[in-house]
Amino acid sequence: MPSGNPVLREKAFQGLPVTGERMTLNGTVTRTALLLVLAVITGGWTWQRFADVAAGGDLNAALAAISPFMWGGLLVGLVLALVTTFVQRWAGITAPLYAIAEGFALGGISAVMNLRFPGIVLQAVMLTVGVLAVMLVAYRSGWIKVTDKFRLGVVAATGGIALLYVVDMALRAFTPIQIPFIHETGAIGIGFSLLVVGLAALNLVLDFDMIDRAAEAGAPKYMEWYGAFALMVTLVWLYMELLRLLSKARR
Repeated sequence: MPSGNPVLREKAFQGLPVTGERMTLNGTVTRTALLLVLAVITGGWTWQRFADVAAGGDLNAALAAISPFMWGGLLVGLVLALVTTFVQRWAGITAPLYAIAEGFALGGISAVMNLRFPGIVLQAVMLTVGVLAVMLVAYRSGWIKVTDKFRLGVVAATGGIALLYVVDMALRAFTPIQIPFIHETGAIGIGFSLLVVGLAALNLVLDFDMIDRAAEAGAPKYMEWYGAFALMVTLVWLYMELLRLLSKARR
């Protein structure tokens, strides 16, 4: 797997019929921007619904008002992600729907986080966009070279973090134990979050490299939507990790 992104495997681009136009990295980035706009629109709707109900002073009612959209967005997004991963040709339809579903979920999470830490969401959004732009420029300009050792290191580290999160979720679900530095706000906890944010940023570089190599191999135009979907998966992870880091710093 040449990318730490679980949906951006090399075999996803193999054996595809080559007809008509070919995919490009620029086309993929453009479609990623469209997906981000869709996510922001639905996220803004959930946010506004929460704010309208919370304005009455009943936070429990506000949470109840957005819970169906949050959980529904997460579940529908998961289903659409699986469908897109296995049927890449449908990505032109499923990727925008995935962005819409994720927007509902992220909008609710963001509204709750912003209520606790005012201004944190704007900071996380600006940082996410900024990291995306910097990583794209760094990749296109050749400042970051994607070598086999670089790729192996990022993929191995990403797998290790994923395993650590799974263990933490299992411990929290069945025992009172949790892995301290994932959630605590001390120097070690903040340092861990900085490490994960950096790893998510490096995964964007691997995503760009995988998409670029697929384009050079002549992948069909519709795979731009699949590449955009894969970038969205990494960006959602990056945004959530930035929220975690900023909330630790605020606490």
